[in-house]
Amino acid sequence: MPEENRHHALEILQQVLRGRQPLDVAISAHTALARTDGPSQAFARRLVTTTIRRLGQIDDVISQSLDRPLPTKARTAHDILRLGAAQILFMEIPDHAAVDTSVRLFKAVGDGGFAKLINAVLRRLTREGAAWIGDQDAARLNTPDWLWHSWSTTYGEETCRRIAEAHLVAPPLDISVKTDPHDWAAKLGGEVLPGGSVRLHQPDAVSALPGYDEGAWWVQDAAAKLISGLIGDVKGKRVIDLCAAPGGKTAGLINSGAFVTAVDRSSSRLKRLHVNMKRLNFDPQIVEADAALWRPSEPADAVLLDAPCSATGTLRRHPDVAYGKSEADIAKLAALQTRLLGAASEMVKPGGVIVYVTCSLQDAEGPDVCETASHAIPSLIQQPWESGDIALDDSVLTSSGAFRSLPCHLIELGGMDGFFARRFVRS
Repeated sequence: MPEENRHHALEILQQVLRGRQPLDVAISAHTALARTDGPSQAFARRLVTTTIRRLGQIDDVISQSLDRPLPTKARTAHDILRLGAAQILFMEIPDHAAVDTSVRLFKAVGDGGFAKLINAVLRRLTREGAAWIGDQDAARLNTPDWLWHSWSTTYGEETCRRIAEAHLVAPPLDISVKTDPHDWAAKLGGEVLPGGSVRLHQPDAVSALPGYDEGAWWVQDAAAKLISGLIGDVKGKRVIDLCAAPGGKTAGLINSGAFVTAVDRSSSRLKRLHVNMKRLNFDPQIVEADAALWRPSEPADAVLLDAPCSATGTLRRHPDVAYGKSEADIAKLAALQTRLLGAASEMVKPGGVIVYVTCSLQDAEGPDVCETASHAIPSLIQQPWESGDIALDDSVLTSSGAFRSLPCHLIELGGMDGFFARRFVRS
């Protein structure tokens, strides 16, 4: 790939790690990358994603290669070393190409006399890096301390390690189909998972796959597909999907026969929802509003609240979350989630169902919010799910009847994202 693509990757990496910008946002906002061809964009994304996914290991081997730590002014050199190390150790890039392009990239954009150091460190990694990587505890190194300690406390050391190991593998592509998943699995060369998702392990570009233009399916992680079904039978019912964009759960509800009102406060995310619904030939009522303040003209039968959260359950697909969020963010998000759950309770008729969801592995954004809301809002009655209610085995049910998927669930088939969900009924 041309050196220009590595320059784009460097800028995106710096925006994510130095500026704490979400990876998807940094990529979509990079106008120069958008002007390149598909393979160039795919390479830059894969390079940055691999670097972030393996950042702990990469920084460890870079440290082993240096006599003393890099000075603060060497940030650009450090990030170029990271990209070079990712190519040498974790990608199918010839060693000489990874070294030479990294040195040339620094000479083009760097400041200071670090070109020789970059050359020396990367050449050493071509000789000794594989052995160093083999001796590392990859799961621990690539998991920030705050997440490791949190998951160890919540799930135990063994499950914490299984979660972290699941994050090291690039995830497959999951799709939700309108009808006949087995037929689409055969057409696309995939397999049908428990729950009905079709999983593709080596897909072509999404828009080039059969059925895309016809709107026969949409991209959605297997765990996220299960969420849409947690309300129960929605055929002919009015359902409000709060924080709905980009629309995967809206699509699942409509496909199950619901009349859906999709609410989201982000105009840019709603544009994506509009595009997705048009392709799928679905026609929900779409509302741009703050879900904490908006109320429907009449109560709905059910509300699905997929609340804004830290998204620590999605590190398989979004490894940047580990470095873009912190413990300080969790308390703020939990307060918002509690407000939104209170608002949702005012949107359904008596006897109506509310399903509260987050794609977080943190208890503070799951069970803790539900307990707080239950005490503060007497009309919210927790209604546990029971064995057989969910299209997966009982490993995703907690002892209190909540839904909790983990990245290590279905790991033999490629894993799934981590979600928490709790069902309430309005008394």
